Amino acid sequence: MTTLLSLGHGYSAATLARRLIPEGWTVIGTTRQPEAMAALAATGVEPVLWPGDIGPALARATHILLSAAPVAGGDPFLQGWPALRDARPDWLGYLSTTGVYGDRGGGWVDETAAPTPARGRSGDRAAAEREWLATGLPVHIFRLSGIYGPGRGPFQKVKDGTARRILKDGQVFSRIHVEDIAEVLLASIRQPNPGAIYNVCDNEPAPADVVLSHAAALLGLPDPPALRFEDAQLPPMARSFYEENRRVSNRRIREELGVRLNHPTYREGLAAILAAERAAGAL
Repeated sequence: MTTLLSLGHGYSAATLARRLIPEGWTVIGTTRQPEAMAALAATGVEPVLWPGDIGPALARATHILLSAAPVAGGDPFLQGWPALRDARPDWLGYLSTTGVYGDRGGGWVDETAAPTPARGRSGDRAAAEREWLATGLPVHIFRLSGIYGPGRGPFQKVKDGTARRILKDGQVFSRIHVEDIAEVLLASIRQPNPGAIYNVCDNEPAPADVVLSHAAALLGLPDPPALRFEDAQLPPMARSFYEENRRVSNRRIREELGVRLNHPTYREGLAAILAAERAAGAL
């Protein structure tokens, strides 16, 4: 029996689980919140509380997915559960970030580029990547760009009038629909290549203000108000995203894994989110 142990079971991992469980997989997911255990079980995922003893779950795991945020200097699960180094899964995936590439002045970057992360979150991600690769386990690194999908789209803010288009000349972002993350992970599980690193993003890096304008057009609403980056009083985390500018290549997932994205640009992605949120009564 194939069993996925999802360490730090969150938005992306839950989307993958919805694909695996109907295929007969067992999915075990960790959570830090005791009150979330019942809700997790209701999705078909076996919940395990962390911190705690994940030894029994680890013994059953044929595959491991790690999507927990790093701590200073590395990965919280490796630091909190050293026995993970002795695991023998067929496949292990680590969800990282394209932020490890740092600022590239709007230029293109692929997996052959050496990481040059700024300090902070991206630096910790790069450290966790190195830590996992050094274990000798069948590690696959997935560097995710900005994740969006149902419940993480711009439509509610556009509709209620709180969205703002931030204008910064030449600024672009890469992004990926959550369903396409699951598609990439499935392709890797079926074609394991330990040590491989994959950028997970769509085909068209685009300015955030253009994406917001398109979302408004889909709703039949005018463009949200615009602010120059210099004048926008952004919180530190949001400001840090605008201080880096890069175009991320997804050639490897297309050519090596044979992935055909269901949402190759933000246009298809936004249309799918709008349909899903309307069907769920969220809009």
